[in-house]
Amino acid sequence: MTHSSTLLKTVFVGTLLGTTMMSAVASTSPTPFTATYQFQHNGKTRGTATRTLSKIDDQQWRYVFSAKALGVASAQETSQFKWLNGQIQSVKFNRTSKILAFNNTLDIQFNGNQIITKKDDERRQFSNVKGALDELNAELQIRQDMRDGKLKSSYLITDAKEVEERKFVKQGKESIKTEFGTFDTVKVVMKHDKPGRDTTFWLAPKLDYLPVKVTHQDKKGSYGLLLTSYKPS
Repeated sequence: MTHSSTLLKTVFVGTLLGTTMMSAVASTSPTPFTATYQFQHNGKTRGTATRTLSKIDDQQWRYVFSAKALGVASAQETSQFKWLNGQIQSVKFNRTSKILAFNNTLDIQFNGNQIITKKDDERRQFSNVKGALDELNAELQIRQDMRDGKLKSSYLITDAKEVEERKFVKQGKESIKTEFGTFDTVKVVMKHDKPGRDTTFWLAPKLDYLPVKVTHQDKKGSYGLLLTSYKPS
C-alpha cells in the first residue's frame, strides 16, 4: 500500500469512527453547526477536516464530512436522515474518496425492509434492522444518548456488506486543551474485534458532547483529530 493510500485510510478511520457527534434533548431537534479539526498522522500535522450539520425540512437532516490530506488525497461523506423524537432514522449515505487519480465510492440506501449498497461497481442487498445507522449519523445518535445519560453498550452500524454491532465503553473524565479552548471531557473507547486497534474519543459536555479530540492506534500507525473551531449555525 502506498503512503498516500495508507494516509487516506487513516483519514477514513477518523471519519467513520468518531469525529463530530451532535445531540439534542430527546423531544427536540439538533442544532445545525460547523466544526473543524486538525488532522495528524503518526504525530505530524497532515491536513484538516470539517463537519457540517444542516436541516433539509421539518424532519430531514444532512450531515457532511470532508477532509483533505497532503494535497493528494481527499474524502467526503454525506448522511441524510430523519430525526424522530430523539431517534435517527437512516435514509441514505454516500462516500467518495480520491487518491491521486484513483476514485472510490460507497452508496447506501435504506429502503423500508431492505438496505441496498453499492461499493464501486459491486452491489449488495440485505435486510434492514430497526435502529440501523450509517457510519456518520451514528455519531449524532451517540451524542444524543450521552446527553440523555443513556449511552448504549453497542450500536448497529451499516457498511457495504452488513449491519454490524459496535461496542462503546465510558472510561472516566479528562481535561483536554485545544485551539478552541480547554474542555472537561468524558472519555469513551470504541472496542474493536481485531487485536492491536484502539479508538478513543474525548466528548465535551459543554459543547453538547462534541468530540474535541479523537485518537486511533493500529498496527499500521496512528492518527489524531483535535478541534480547532466550532460554530452553531
